Amino acid sequence: MKKLLIGLFAISIFLLAEATTYAQEITKYDFLEVIVIQKANNGGKIKRIKVEDQQSLVEKIITIKEMESIKSTSGLLNYMNTHNWEFVDRKAITEIKNPIWMSYIFKKQK
Repeated sequence: MKKLLIGLFAISIFLLAEATTYAQEITKYDFLEVIVIQKANNGGKIKRIKVEDQQSLVEKIITIKEMESIKSTSGLLNYMNTHNWEFVDRKAITEIKNPIWMSYIFKKQK
């Protein structure tokens, strides 16, 4: 009986240790920032897209040239979605009579 209890205790510790190793796994992401410049009240037409060299672009299918040639915000979101980049956040900086600067943040699982 004592050996049976020790065996069950050892198996339960093994199973608990195995469960905690799975719980400790952290999903890693690449993050990408895309700056969009457009005129106020222009219906999503982009004046310019600016993408700086970023570590998350190394060895990826998407390129800065392709992103900077896009002419609408919906086109940018569709392009990123097609290449499996998930939209995370958008922040806008607006000033009266000046173009709107927006920062789009995308993430992709490594």
